[in-house]
Amino acid sequence: MSKVLVVADNEKVTAELFAAAKDAVVVESKSAKAIAEYATAHGFAAVFVVASMDGKELAGRIAVALNSGIITDAIAVDSDFVTTQSIFGGSYTVKAKVSQGIPVITLRPGSVEPATNVPEAIKLEGDDNSLVTIKNVKPKVKGARPELAEAKIVVSGGRGIDGDWSNVEKFADSLGAAIGASRAAVDAGWCSHEMQVGQTGKTVSPDLYVACGISGAIQHKAGMQTAKNIVVINKDPEAPLFEIADFGIVGDLASVLAQASELIKARK
Repeated sequence: MSKVLVVADNEKVTAELFAAAKDAVVVESKSAKAIAEYATAHGFAAVFVVASMDGKELAGRIAVALNSGIITDAIAVDSDFVTTQSIFGGSYTVKAKVSQGIPVITLRPGSVEPATNVPEAIKLEGDDNSLVTIKNVKPKVKGARPELAEAKIVVSGGRGIDGDWSNVEKFADSLGAAIGASRAAVDAGWCSHEMQVGQTGKTVSPDLYVACGISGAIQHKAGMQTAKNIVVINKDPEAPLFEIADFGIVGDLASVLAQASELIKARK
């Protein structure tokens, strides 16, 4: 694989992008123009960006600045920059390649094992927002739990929790896990959209994903099926999510989670 320009994000994601690139230079910038000019001036073969909401927005602007093509949500990239994408909830795998200019590729977080030898990022100056004045910036208040997209363990609740997060939260906290949700739980007003896992929410690839009371619509599968281990807890034995589960439990959700939380607590 020829030299790749990696756009830095948080430490874990940057390490994953660097590992996928194999031979890369890391830059830190929010300016699509600056990144595009640097990629062109130094003859980079591709630009890798994380497939987050902000990352994909930036990647689109980089592609426009380069007059090239963009591929989003790749889960693998080969040495010729042919990407692999999982689409329609994992029903199909697509191979794709940008046919014009320097390809811009966004990779799903968790798709690649992170590298351990990531070099320090080169900071690129630039301002794409000269016509916009930012009046106020309010940083997000971080909670005690891990960030959903980066967590090694994710416990998600769906329609089956019936709006009661207490058992899910207790179980998640016993594992040191992040908490996610299905679209049904979000649409019901039981939690914010920030917690949604799925095609119209966040894509996660944790070591362990525990689905609590989630039937498993294709849109939800699209956001979590790359998890290394999937546990499904549901009272309905016909729930579609059992089809991709590594371990399934058919039973009363509150009872199962309460017992599991106590057993984990006893082992600590």
